[in-house]
Amino acid sequence: MSTMVDTGTHTRTRTERLTVSVIVPARNEEASLSACLASLVSQTGIAFEVIVIDDHSTDRTREIAASFPGVRIIEAGPLSEGWTGKNNALVAGAREARGEWLLFTDADTAHRPASLARGVAEAKRHNAAMLSYSPEQSVEGFWEKAVMPVIFAELAASYRPSQVSDPRSSAAAANGQYILIAREAYDAVGGHAAIASSLLEDVALARAVKRSGRKIFFRYAADAVRTRMYRSFVQLREGWTKNLALLFPSPRRLALLRALEFVLIVASFAIGIATGLRGHWQPAVVAATLCVILYASFFTRIRRAHFFADANVLALLGLPIFSYLLLRSKRFHRRGNVSWKGRSYPGTRHNVALDSRAQEDHGLSHAQS
Repeated sequence: MSTMVDTGTHTRTRTERLTVSVIVPARNEEASLSACLASLVSQTGIAFEVIVIDDHSTDRTREIAASFPGVRIIEAGPLSEGWTGKNNALVAGAREARGEWLLFTDADTAHRPASLARGVAEAKRHNAAMLSYSPEQSVEGFWEKAVMPVIFAELAASYRPSQVSDPRSSAAAANGQYILIAREAYDAVGGHAAIASSLLEDVALARAVKRSGRKIFFRYAADAVRTRMYRSFVQLREGWTKNLALLFPSPRRLALLRALEFVLIVASFAIGIATGLRGHWQPAVVAATLCVILYASFFTRIRRAHFFADANVLALLGLPIFSYLLLRSKRFHRRGNVSWKGRSYPGTRHNVALDSRAQEDHGLSHAQS
């Protein structure tokens, strides 16, 4: 006898072939899970299932997931030595999934109507085995608005979607908040089990897919999904401490450059005002000109991160905070003292961005030889 599954849009049998399995890892996500699941179960135009992996939550996460008819809830299972919690949860979800495509998406995301069907169509249109969207980032309060545009501007410069989506380039990246991957490709590269210890599992999975000769398509996608990653400075600091040192090839150098940029912009502005008030017009004009040039360069870079005007303005104050977070991340990884959601990890001296950049350089050298 077939078991009937209500997805929130229609009822179908368990034996029916599904197009997509949506896999949502959730560890203490009571603040955001309801909005995420509401946006997922209301998707239309495609056959899908939604699987929530309860990763040993101690809040109302499981209760919230159970309130959505048709959503499957499974336990993450014990965490083996050397595994990260998220990879352990994602493997558990993938093991139960029945779809031809797997969508790994975070519990703090909200999905636009019919975006699931459009995502699969877009992946097929680009002949991509893996499609990743960079969501619209919702930010509230000073810390989020100041820091997030700076970080995402740097990410946009380091992981250019045009290069990631180019099969001729070895550049690989993905945003773990939204990764849609063909089941065949996922199994072929070993899935998250093959990168069990990686704290930057999205980039690691993208690199595995790219190395296998399969195509990735990556873009900013406010039309498909949005997210609010952090809801306090403590969460923001812990999350970026886990990731920043792995994302950029030279964290100390980048921290120094951004701190210096901040000092030069503020100092040139202050000098221009002070000398102008004293009637020293020539040095005032020079300082003001330098300030305008530096700020224009900074603002052009920040605008590429796709944040609203108020966040773009506050981003100048985010430069020294970004430098602090970079150095903190580097220090914690070096000491082997990285924590996230109540778990401690040994950190790593291996830099994903540096390794990826080395591969890119090797690929270019090989192509030119």
